[in-house]
Amino acid sequence: DKNVCFKVKTTAPRRYCVRPNSGIIDAGTSINVSVMLQPFDYDPNEKSKHKFMVQSMFAPVDTSDMEAVWKEAKPEELMDSKLRCVFELPTENDKPHDIEINKIVSTTATKTDSSVMSKSISSSLDDTEVKKVMEEYKRLQVEVQRLREENKQFKEEDGLRMRKAPQTNNPISASAAVVKDEGHSSRLLALVVLFFVIGVIIGKIAL
Repeated sequence: DKNVCFKVKTTAPRRYCVRPNSGIIDAGTSINVSVMLQPFDYDPNEKSKHKFMVQSMFAPVDTSDMEAVWKEAKPEELMDSKLRCVFELPTENDKPHDIEINKIVSTTATKTDSSVMSKSISSSLDDTEVKKVMEEYKRLQVEVQRLREENKQFKEEDGLRMRKAPQTNNPISASAAVVKDEGHSSRLLALVVLFFVIGVIIGKIAL
């Protein structure tokens, strides 16, 4: 014949979402309380340790400040009901329950990091392919070094020719030297880019 106020407590407040977690039930009526499990990493050691407690008491005349009502409530006025939480995991052959668990327990999204990507890359390459890449990598190192030295030597020789040549040098020869220099630079740049790509692949395999 009286209104009842209630609130729900749990030993793991961060693991559960309770709606509503408190309120007033009018006399002769009922209310549904939803308890939802939040996403978390399952630990078998925590099984059956989570508990809920529903506290209730007859609602006073003034219910404008429910926080004060609960603080001022006397122990003999409170009624407690305790519930224990038990996790039931499905068996391998229990497929319908797998869907139920997925609805109740939100699985955490898989985090794909660089180490997993590196493992997938290395697993996709067999030993022969890795050996070929390593050999190509070493060959490109030697080729780039040779081109650098050749380019440096060419610039030094070209500088000597420019200093020794008279002011009335043949413009065709000068332009040919420039074209040759640009050809060396373009080839060197292409090899450097290829060298960088091979280096990235080797770095991922090493990880």
